[in-house]
Amino acid sequence: MDWSRGELRAGLECYRGGQFFEAHEHWELVWLRLAEPEKSFLQALIQVSAAFHHRRRGNDAGALSLMRRALRRLERCPERFGGMAVERLRGGARAWLEALEHGGAELPASYPAMDPTAPGRTERGRAEEG
Repeated sequence: MDWSRGELRAGLECYRGGQFFEAHEHWELVWLRLAEPEKSFLQALIQVSAAFHHRRRGNDAGALSLMRRALRRLERCPERFGGMAVERLRGGARAWLEALEHGGAELPASYPAMDPTAPGRTERGRAEEG
């Protein structure tokens, strides 16, 4: 997965800018065309983004449900997957999940980091196609 161009990049820029619904929309266009296991991975990112959209709209129950589902998917991924540093993302998502489970009184200072690894490269270092 190449996070340096197209809908993946646009979604990442939206996510980083706090435009969670828009990030979800960009990524869903890619998600529709993917095969497993990348499909489930991107679905987790979509769910993280959608969780924050729900949180912002005052739907903490929806945010909590989406974050739980996203983490279940992310737990199945290695430390680096789909061109993304997954372990850092997982840690941030866990912190948010815990805060949401405790009523959101002490929320993390930032959203979970989505940090792409070298664009256009797999975790094994060979160029990805497509």
